[in-house]
Amino acid sequence: MTRVIVHAGFHKTGTTSLQSYLAQNRARFAPFFAYYGQNDFKSAGARARVFAQRPFPWRMAKFRAAFHAFLDDIPDADTIVLSRETFCGVMPGHRTWRRRTIKDFKTAGIPLCRTVIQLLRERFGPDVRIEFLFTTREREAWIRSVYGHLLRSIHLRVEFEEFRAGFPNLIDLEEEAKRIASALDGCTTHIRAMESYGTHHNGPAAAILELAGVDAATCATLPRAARANEGQPPELEAAFLELNRSGKSKHTLRHMKNEMLARKDR
Repeated sequence: MTRVIVHAGFHKTGTTSLQSYLAQNRARFAPFFAYYGQNDFKSAGARARVFAQRPFPWRMAKFRAAFHAFLDDIPDADTIVLSRETFCGVMPGHRTWRRRTIKDFKTAGIPLCRTVIQLLRERFGPDVRIEFLFTTREREAWIRSVYGHLLRSIHLRVEFEEFRAGFPNLIDLEEEAKRIASALDGCTTHIRAMESYGTHHNGPAAAILELAGVDAATCATLPRAARANEGQPPELEAAFLELNRSGKSKHTLRHMKNEMLARKDR
């Protein structure tokens, strides 16, 4: 029987580090599981994100077709790991086509995850063992990280205090995972806090390695995980905020921000 572990979120909970580590060590994990991450899903990841912001039936149909095409192309394996945070939608703070701020994951995450389940059962048979993993983070640290990410990625023009005030009933990620899990019949759900892996040799990827049954001896021989997609320092956030308020084009802003980030990393 095929076993599929779907790491479906959440954004800003160490997902980039997790995915990078699994991709970099893919060959070493091959005896234990076949791994597919951010760059492996063709357009399915982007289609899921678009559906979350524009939840029309034809947007779901496009996601379904893209994910179906991905599954058709991968070979059978005893254990398969899929990691893509857009399977639970888009990061809160983004806006819908009606310009309403997205404030949760479950609204888009439930229909998206249900579609993933349906297509996995079509591909691997009704007896496929499907498990979901949700990684979480303490909510105040999480929303602060979300703010920094949005400053960098979109034209957010407000200070953090104003942004935070727009989430008076800020979701708790563990509770959000439980709400999504309750709607996914016949699937086991695992919830792991990012903080539990802060100093782990394998980083957040350890959550996957534990579930997949990778033995401790193998894990110990792997390189130490590096942090990825870290937030920018306060002075860079302030510079991004100023840029976002400048009225420059999206293309110009993207170019200028990328240059600033590259200088930071030197």
